[in-house]
Amino acid sequence: MPDVDDLINDALAAVRGTDVRLAERQLDRLMIAGAADGGVAVDAALVRRLVTRVARLAPRGGQPADLARIAVRRLGAASAALVVDALAAQRRDLPDPVPPWWDAHLRDLDAQVWWDDDERHLAAWAGRHGLDRFTALRTAVDVLALVEGLPPIAVLRPPPGVTGATRAVSTPVRSGSRMLDRVRALLAKAESTTFPAEAEALTGKAQELMARHSIDQALLAPGAERGDLPDGVRLGTDPPYAGAKALLVQEVAAANRCEAVWSDDLGFTTVLGWPADLEAVELLYTSLLVQATAAMLRGRGERRGGGARRTRGYDESFLNAFAVRIGERLRAATEEANRQAVEAAGPDRLLPVLAARTEAVREHLDTLFPGVTRARLTVHDEEGWSSGTSAADRASLSGPAPSRPTRQVRGRRGPR
Repeated sequence: MPDVDDLINDALAAVRGTDVRLAERQLDRLMIAGAADGGVAVDAALVRRLVTRVARLAPRGGQPADLARIAVRRLGAASAALVVDALAAQRRDLPDPVPPWWDAHLRDLDAQVWWDDDERHLAAWAGRHGLDRFTALRTAVDVLALVEGLPPIAVLRPPPGVTGATRAVSTPVRSGSRMLDRVRALLAKAESTTFPAEAEALTGKAQELMARHSIDQALLAPGAERGDLPDGVRLGTDPPYAGAKALLVQEVAAANRCEAVWSDDLGFTTVLGWPADLEAVELLYTSLLVQATAAMLRGRGERRGGGARRTRGYDESFLNAFAVRIGERLRAATEEANRQAVEAAGPDRLLPVLAARTEAVREHLDTLFPGVTRARLTVHDEEGWSSGTSAADRASLSGPAPSRPTRQVRGRRGPR
């Protein structure tokens, strides 16, 4: 009987190919190899290799949230749970200190070592998800093939084990802030209302508060003058309408002095900026996506006729228009907050700080993504565009809808 590692290599090679029958035969060999000891040796080898490969992704830019998101997108929830377990096992073996942001990712994923015996982990995981032995093996091999095939991406933060990993990463505190609690309350109201004008007013107020908070942080700690680097986050932009979601991220990012790059093949958009600005982008994008989707569904229900293809064109045009118009509104709120801050602090104090921070973000973008390209926005449905603009623009209640501006989505070229 071949070595277990050789059998795993053969199974991986088969699932990466196009011969489905060969893949089934290689999985059968793994099943047979585990018959003598109940699969302990095979399971232990698979899990050990998965944990090792997950650990190797960290210096190549792979953050815990990224790995889980990609696994869900490509393989499903049960496979993602196996990746999360591998992350938990890796964390258990990491020497201290571990950067706080890494542990924050794991907490958000609920990554815990819940099993008693590493050698029997795969069987325990299969039991949790109601999978038979053969399906569990096939899923584990698919997950391993995915993890081993992921390309390097931009390293946003020094991972565990790398010099500087435990530096104070510029990630704002997500709880205990009265201002953030107020912003969340405003956005929750905006998501729950069925009146576009009210949602627009509430979202605009939230943007104004976040813009003021960003200015206060810039004046208190002008990081660009200290030589610090801006930080980065990745936000999911999965299908359907991934391009429209990426455009929404870009518009929200631009309104908050951030830069955004869409990685369509990996299902996320990377946002670069300073901590308070990144917090604003995350909060606003999450809320606005909920608002846009709800408004789109209402608009879809009100229109007449049209098949599936026409509905898709309507939806995509609606979401694109919503993103463009809401971006204009958010930028207007930011500009008003800037104007008030300049009057209070004086242009000589505030403007150089904001300019330095903006330039630092752009330089960081050029360093991490030297090969980005731009994709032009195309509108396929006039009705969808008009409805999406109206949903994001309270001024349209008393005046004509704005003309369609040209927009481009920045995307990466090649694996970064």
